[in-house]
Amino acid sequence: MKSGKGLVIGLAIVLATVGVIFSFQWKAVGQAARIQTAQASSNEGSAPAAAVSVERLSAPAKPAAAASAATGLFASAAARNADLQDSLTWAFGGKSQRGWRIYAPLVGGLIGADSEQTSSDFATQLSRWQQQHGASANGVLDSGTWSQIVANWQANRLKDHSRPTADELVTIPTSECYDPSRPEALRQVERRTYAAYKQMVAAAAADGAVTGGEQYFKVVSALRTPEYQAQLRAQSPNSGRAGLAVNSPHFTGRALDLYVGGEPVSTKDDNRAIQTQSKAYRWLVKNAGRFGFRPYFYEPWHWEYVGK
Repeated sequence: MKSGKGLVIGLAIVLATVGVIFSFQWKAVGQAARIQTAQASSNEGSAPAAAVSVERLSAPAKPAAAASAATGLFASAAARNADLQDSLTWAFGGKSQRGWRIYAPLVGGLIGADSEQTSSDFATQLSRWQQQHGASANGVLDSGTWSQIVANWQANRLKDHSRPTADELVTIPTSECYDPSRPEALRQVERRTYAAYKQMVAAAAADGAVTGGEQYFKVVSALRTPEYQAQLRAQSPNSGRAGLAVNSPHFTGRALDLYVGGEPVSTKDDNRAIQTQSKAYRWLVKNAGRFGFRPYFYEPWHWEYVGK
């Protein structure tokens, strides 16, 4: 009996051991299956990411193609601008005009372009300005765009033409005048304008735009009375409205003619071309606005104080 019981007990131990071993093996198989499933899921989940990665790598090809097309477009616009800068016909102040080369520095200042006016970069920047102002953004400075640009310049000029009282005026020292012999009555200027002018000239000197002994930035003309303006018009009957206005901003004491090169106030094209290439003029184009001065585009020497 004891031997029979021992046999039964031994058999039970063997069966239990087999069960444990089988259970461990089954769990291992299940764990492996779960790992493979997780890996498969992970691979499936990463597939779209791989596809996105491929798209991102190829994406720059589209902007590059667009940039290439844009470069070609604006290269054509640049060629057109090279012609129009000397051939565009227009009229201003009763005078016929030809081309806009003289005004290129002002155009560049307006549209934010420092590059040559016949370059693709200039045409690109012009197209942005055109788009902002509702014009055809083709980068060509044609008659339509030119009219808008001139209108923009004119709209930013001095609007308040009230005349100053005596206590609003100060006298410019002869040392700051282009012509030191200029009479005191013609050296009057509105005091805020004069203060801004002094700050501007100091900044120009600090930037190296004017050095000792140079005439640049000195005052050629300031306040004018209507009577004196009439005398000037009589002396220059062909000046037209563009050169000597009947209702001149100089009546306000807030307009200054400054020496920027060449003949001080000659409106001849060759003289204005010399003036607009001078270091002094180009400095004013970039910096005068910081001091409250706006240009009169037709006369490189004429600047009006409108306030900051």
